[in-house]
Amino acid sequence: MSLFYAFIAIIRRDLLLAVRRRSEIANPLLFFILVITLFPLGIGAQPHLLQAIAPGIIWVSALLAAMLSLDSLFRSDFDDGSLEQILLSPYPASILVLAKIIAHWLVTGLPLLIVAPLLAVFLGMPTQSLGVLLLTLLLGTPVLSLIGAIGVALTVGLRRGGMILSLLVLPLYVPVLIFAGNAVEMAGSGLPVDAQINILISILCLSLVLAPWPTAAALKMSVN
Repeated sequence: MSLFYAFIAIIRRDLLLAVRRRSEIANPLLFFILVITLFPLGIGAQPHLLQAIAPGIIWVSALLAAMLSLDSLFRSDFDDGSLEQILLSPYPASILVLAKIIAHWLVTGLPLLIVAPLLAVFLGMPTQSLGVLLLTLLLGTPVLSLIGAIGVALTVGLRRGGMILSLLVLPLYVPVLIFAGNAVEMAGSGLPVDAQINILISILCLSLVLAPWPTAAALKMSVN
């Protein structure tokens, strides 16, 4: 079997497992929706305030939902021994790890991308910001999965690694949060957002190229 077919097989396997374990899809999505819908209850019926902070609300909620789903990235494979088989395969471990990260984003990041416009309208976000919001989520949520995979790989062997995982990945998420939220905010004001979008594209490209290697190395250390 060629590397391409092995890559596709891992994505297909993880998607099938996610369909059987529907909580892996439902939990981050429900968390994302609940956090956003609770903000108006806490702040009160202040449309102008909600509209002003809507980009930050959506992106912070997406970041927290992504963190909630990170532990499932390698945990089940580590527990049943299939992760060791993946790392012992004749194919580059970094490529196979990238396939698992892509499957994780399809299960957790893509649903957020789909429901985000409805929640943005609920918060009163200007219509001219919706396209930029979707673009920033499309560029930013894969980065959350890629960076988070490194932290998960370092802590997958720990029984209670949730707090350590948060401390590892949260500082690395901050640039994505800043540039994505600022892009949506500036789009709502009618200002150009080319610089922020280009920076997000650069971060995504760097993450795609660099993240799989330390993730694979960390997994090998955790398995051994």
